[in-house]
Amino acid sequence: MKVRIQLTAVLLLTCCILAGCASKPPGSLETRVITAVKHRVTIGGKKERNPLPASPETVAAGKRNFAYYCYSCHGLDGQNTGVPFADRMSPPVPPLTSPQVQSYSDSQLKWIIENGVSPSGMPASAGILNDEEVWQIIQYVRHLPPKGSLGEPAAYSGQGSAGQL
Repeated sequence: MKVRIQLTAVLLLTCCILAGCASKPPGSLETRVITAVKHRVTIGGKKERNPLPASPETVAAGKRNFAYYCYSCHGLDGQNTGVPFADRMSPPVPPLTSPQVQSYSDSQLKWIIENGVSPSGMPASAGILNDEEVWQIIQYVRHLPPKGSLGEPAAYSGQGSAGQL
């Protein structure tokens, strides 16, 4: 009988410990605090202005650059369409149309693209993309098409090579 009580106690204790280790999405307060910290403290580049106009040509060039460098995590439309792991990343890959992303200034987006965001999966593009390409991508991010309108990236749909539009 004593062994049975001890086993029950160990089982209950184990369940309590495991329940306390459960991973859950952050609450709204935590999200607001982290967003504020990123906007005001950790993300640099608050003073630069995008030198490129929001012309159809600039947005189209940004779309092409995005389709080569950014599509694998953000989908072709910037909203994770067809990206099988976007929701499973920690933190999840944000849709670029989200208020959290769109509330960054253009210069903050440039800083993020160039330097990446740690500890997220956002890699740095410094040395890969030049300034003009980054500013073009930012113009595209400001003018993203409707979710799903560009389909899935070919890399994930099995319909062709990566980076194709």
